[in-house]
Amino acid sequence: MIVIIIFILILSLLIIVHEFGHFIAARINGVRVEQFSLGFGPLIFKTKKGDTQYCLNLIPLGGYVKMAGDNQSEYQGKADEYFAKTPGKRFQIIFFGPLLNYILGFLFFWLIFFMGYPSLTAKVGGLIDGYGAKAAGLRVGDKILAVDGAKIDIWEDLQQAIRERKIRSNVVLKVLRDNQEFKFNVSIKDKVLNDQLGEKRVLGIIGISPFDEIIEVKHGFLESAYLGFKKTIDLTVMTYTGLLRLASGKMSMRDSMTGPLGIFFITSKAAKLGLIALLHLIAVLSVSLAIFNLLPLPILDGGHLFLLGLEKLRKKTLGAKTEEIINNVGLTLMITLALLVTYNDILRLYADKVSKMAAK
Repeated sequence: MIVIIIFILILSLLIIVHEFGHFIAARINGVRVEQFSLGFGPLIFKTKKGDTQYCLNLIPLGGYVKMAGDNQSEYQGKADEYFAKTPGKRFQIIFFGPLLNYILGFLFFWLIFFMGYPSLTAKVGGLIDGYGAKAAGLRVGDKILAVDGAKIDIWEDLQQAIRERKIRSNVVLKVLRDNQEFKFNVSIKDKVLNDQLGEKRVLGIIGISPFDEIIEVKHGFLESAYLGFKKTIDLTVMTYTGLLRLASGKMSMRDSMTGPLGIFFITSKAAKLGLIALLHLIAVLSVSLAIFNLLPLPILDGGHLFLLGLEKLRKKTLGAKTEEIINNVGLTLMITLALLVTYNDILRLYADKVSKMAAK
């Protein structure tokens, strides 16, 4: 039950932030907002303040901001209607939704680096036969302090330092053993492995595994801001790279996309790991939501921005009939995508259980 509540709160936060972006940009640009709605389905609660009716619905899987005159069939030419505004102002109204999701993701990454997050230490937990570390004389329990003179604090830094070395086929490790420091010249073997996007990459391996020792890593306020920004940019690049690989057929939908069922499953795991894991999940989902919404597909914000670009080139708005067709096509695409992603989640998360039940 607690996981369900956390799941609903996370989705609600992402949706409220997104729709508030549209809402505040509309108000700033003088557009009357008729309704601010969270969720779909049966109405649970509603209240009206000024010109805007605020609604809460039963199914927390979406939301919307209804603006006056925001489609051609309703537009009456009044100054406070959406289509009365210039393309530039309408661009702001559409773009502010994804923008606020993007900013939320960055702020949460910033907070994580500042609060502190758990990480494995750079202590050797195991040695693999046939690789450089064991051959050079490293032992289980050795703590790696530096790679080629560069200070190492955590396991992630160690991996990155070895994998990002230049053309060299060896590294010099400074190691702490029994309160004494030693240096080892360790050879590196190149190994072809799949990265997070399923793309094969040549990575340097020295043949060690981490010790089961966790420390909390904290950073200063400004350094955390920089690391949060870098994390947000890295996630953006990785997401767009994944989308390009998906579009080109180099990556399957099953490996790259998840829906509400998958998010619920991930939420249940994050809830068990604690607050930092939940904050990280919210940050990733918020940035991902911003990126997805900016795709140039009908009914998504990116689709509306694409149509605004066409309008700017044509120097006139689309007709009411054309707008209706585009919205219907977009709605059909989104429903189809939602069904495919849900089916994909069921296969990925519950296929084994279904097979066992069918076998009995």
